[in-house]
Amino acid sequence: MEDPNAPARIGRRTRGAQARVLIVDDHPIVREGLRHVIDSQADLEVCGEARGQGEGWQAIRELDPDVVVVDVSLEQGDGIDLVREVRAQRPELPLLVLSMHDEVIYAGRLLAAGASGYLMKQADAEQLLTALRCVLEGRVYLSAAMERAQGVAREQTGSQAVAPVDPMGRLSNRELQVLSLLGRGFSSREAAESLHVSVKTIESHRQGLKRKLKLATNAQLLQYSVKWAAGTTTAG
Repeated sequence: MEDPNAPARIGRRTRGAQARVLIVDDHPIVREGLRHVIDSQADLEVCGEARGQGEGWQAIRELDPDVVVVDVSLEQGDGIDLVREVRAQRPELPLLVLSMHDEVIYAGRLLAAGASGYLMKQADAEQLLTALRCVLEGRVYLSAAMERAQGVAREQTGSQAVAPVDPMGRLSNRELQVLSLLGRGFSSREAAESLHVSVKTIESHRQGLKRKLKLATNAQLLQYSVKWAAGTTTAG
């Protein structure tokens, strides 16, 4: 059994024909599953793992991967912030975001932040491999369903963006981050420390979340956030 307090594995291999994949996810069992799928391929290899935003960025600098697979929700920091940070400093590095949350809510946000693709954790191994090879070739990966949704949005609005879904589509990126942290059991102070903001800022976001989600009390917000973090609350 993996020690949850031990540093995530980071192992450098000799660069060759295989594309080097860095996994950034705070769940050991998810990292293990991804490693198993990726390492079974002749053209891909996992070069390292990380649990959080800071650890992920350190691994990127040390390991120089060819592609990064990153979860939206991390033990420390946030996947959206990591994508934005990496895109600003390493614009050539493909980033494939993996998440349990509805791509209609997150995909457009992550692409705007600089991600190369978005894949839901419910996808099968073949979809993961297809997505990895797609972004490694310099293309953007979205599921067939999301491609269709974008096509409809372009026909209706003439825009590349997917129309916001009510009510989750009205939340800002930071509000989504706060909602996720609350749902994972973070207090306002812990959420503030994770996102490097003040407790007052977190409390302000809590009020905004209640207003936009039409929730009257903190208890209702907590219940909603727990369902959201578990992937049982969807858009609509």
